Amino acid sequence: MEYRVAVPLDERSYEIEIAVGGLERVGELARRAFGAKPRRVAIVSNRLVCGLYGKGVEKSLRQAGFEPLTHLMGDGERAKSLRTAERLWSFLIENRFERSEGLIALGGGVVGDLAGFAAASYLRGVPYLQIPTTLLAQIDSSVGGKTAVNHPLGKNLIGAFHQPCAVVIDPLVLRTLPPREFRAGLYEALKYGVIRDRTLAEFINAEMGRIHSLAPEALAPMIARCCQIKADVVSADEREGGMRRILNYGHTIGHALESVTGYRRLRHGEAVGYGMKGATTIAAKLEMIDPAEATMIHDLVDSIGRRPPIDDLPIPGIIAAMSHDKKVSQGKVPFILPTRLGEVEIRDDVPAAIVRAAVRATLASSR
Repeated sequence: MEYRVAVPLDERSYEIEIAVGGLERVGELARRAFGAKPRRVAIVSNRLVCGLYGKGVEKSLRQAGFEPLTHLMGDGERAKSLRTAERLWSFLIENRFERSEGLIALGGGVVGDLAGFAAASYLRGVPYLQIPTTLLAQIDSSVGGKTAVNHPLGKNLIGAFHQPCAVVIDPLVLRTLPPREFRAGLYEALKYGVIRDRTLAEFINAEMGRIHSLAPEALAPMIARCCQIKADVVSADEREGGMRRILNYGHTIGHALESVTGYRRLRHGEAVGYGMKGATTIAAKLEMIDPAEATMIHDLVDSIGRRPPIDDLPIPGIIAAMSHDKKVSQGKVPFILPTRLGEVEIRDDVPAAIVRAAVRATLASSR
């Protein structure tokens, strides 16, 4: 069961390969992506993921003629920092990595973002390959070239656009993912349905049981469709100047929730789930969406599973965190608002009272 998704970006074009058992072919795919010249690759991972898959990936890379060196970093959003990036840069410098040699991100979104940021900045740019091991990373953060680290005042404020040379996705690795992490990824999968593809949202709803049971025949096409939507959007707007902003549905409020909780309480996907509900509430209060459609979106989000409660969070702190969001332009906070399941609009003129009311309703919904 294989799917290939092209990301056409002229000289930065690459392929996403979604294949059951694809991890066994990483060496072959890495050689195709990096070319014949590179001798070494640096695998960037964390202790847990490396313990599960590191030896197999290293073996496959050696069979393809690479000499792999592994660098382990911390886990969680708090590890996505300049300090962690500095440790990776030091590792590369100490091992005298050259511009022609590549990095491989083996892990979830934190590993991918950090490794991609290091690849973008080390020697002014070296190639890197993504091997995402969480559902969230497979369908979202590994695709599109957005790399970043966090700052105490906001998420992903320091970063660069740096496209990978390939993305290798094996749905089988999701079998070792904790259920909560898997559910967190499903919120992002549903996001694609809300912003672009009603059929995908309906597929997720209809196949929820098989998706939760990790059936490859349900997972693989869902992952492939999410990647195709992201590839289409990225190829039309690589640097988020226009249409790509629709991918931020749920993220304005979601990032603020992560920030005010110190990146400790919520998984990124859980925060986006709450953010999707908040954005839908704003759309309903602005009468941009039929109430029945808004209820459908709320129900779809809630059907994925429970999220940690957030009803104790301070509304002023959340509003303040939104003002530090990297998407703010000329002091205006943009919101991606659904007009129906499968379509959204970008608005930067939402009255403050409506934003506050939607945040209050979102917090209350977690009780």
